[in-house]
Amino acid sequence: MNCRKAINEISNYLDGDLDAELRETIQVHLDKCHHCHAVFDTTRKTIELYCDGKLFELPTDVRLRLHEALRRKLCSTPR
Repeated sequence: MNCRKAINEISNYLDGDLDAELRETIQVHLDKCHHCHAVFDTTRKTIELYCDGKLFELPTDVRLRLHEALRRKLCSTPR
């Protein structure tokens, strides 16, 4: 698992829409990668704050924009 793949799956990870194997692979990556864990934690906290602690499904256009913003950020971050 690399950072790009982990970031691409954050929404699915948070929504619980991954099979057990992929979920475990991402969890191992998040445990080892401070950058991805920070993105995951920030995304989770933002959703929780916005929803008063309740996760909800983002509208498709919002999710696509969020993914694109994360991709741009990931591509611009030196690794």
